[in-house]
Amino acid sequence: MRSFHIPSLSAFLQESLQQKINQKTKPIGALGQLKIALQAGLIQNTLTPVLHHPHIVVFAADHGITEEGVSAYPSEVTYQMVLNFLSGGAAINVFCRQQGIQLLVADAGVKADFSPELPLIHAKVARGTQNFLREPAMTARQAIQAIERGSQITADIYAQGCNIIGFGEMGIGNTASASALMSRLGNLPIEQCTGRGTGLDDEQLTRKTAILAKALATHTTQNAFEALCAFGGFEIAMMCGAMLQAAESQMVVLVDGFIASAAFLVACSLYPTIKEYAVFCHQSGEQGHRRLLEVLGVSPLLNLQMRLGEGTGCALAYPLVEAAVAFLNEMASFESAGIAGKV
Repeated sequence: MRSFHIPSLSAFLQESLQQKINQKTKPIGALGQLKIALQAGLIQNTLTPVLHHPHIVVFAADHGITEEGVSAYPSEVTYQMVLNFLSGGAAINVFCRQQGIQLLVADAGVKADFSPELPLIHAKVARGTQNFLREPAMTARQAIQAIERGSQITADIYAQGCNIIGFGEMGIGNTASASALMSRLGNLPIEQCTGRGTGLDDEQLTRKTAILAKALATHTTQNAFEALCAFGGFEIAMMCGAMLQAAESQMVVLVDGFIASAAFLVACSLYPTIKEYAVFCHQSGEQGHRRLLEVLGVSPLLNLQMRLGEGTGCALAYPLVEAAVAFLNEMASFESAGIAGKV
């Protein structure tokens, strides 16, 4: 697998950026989490960051673990939802249109074939992963292939002038993968990591949790890459590679909900400095997401209890990132406005 170069953000500009923020016509510390203005400046290594050509990429794939009844929906829905994305009818389409965000959809491993004429990134590794209750979800070679294809997708987008990118997903069964990854890499009981996904009832949730506990006992893993091979989905692995490439390219990385955060957990376990490039967009209503954000030690911008995926949290949080950059660049200072500062 290729290696990524993700340096820690330079502290050289931090004092100057913080001073610029403190001199704005507001009390010290006001505007709270819009301190992401400072983060954007550090990522771009400038006192005047600019957001160019925002993109969201939705990665889609199927999961063999759905054979065990861990989802309320059949795997065919993944394919059907990809077609919905491509026809412009999903929530993420609506939000991206509203915010002027370019939306791309990638077939990472859907259990069906798409016409080559469709406006789709054809990056399929295989037609779904294996059932990780019985065997590893993917081989090491497949995981590497997915990571590298995700990396290339981001590299191609970056080459078009984009410097802020978010990632979403679609994959029936992928909350099972995310929960297993969270449990193993976060060293947490599976009960704290497993939620209702597509809408399981109490009995189905109990069964899902028991299946995941058995799967975790089946696979011994030594590191994040092995855990990804054992439990991950192709969309999760591809998203991981895409996130790593985005950080290497000094892009602002928008992290969506539970599945995207699980992919980020893998990426962060491999390259901890990626966290410095990430903006965590929202806290999902999925049961494990709050705990996963705690494991990562981060605070999300929004808490709308969405439980949808698709990158919708990224699209809704993007205007806040825009607002942060705008106040840094356009808001008057006490000096320029002729207002007395704090005594």
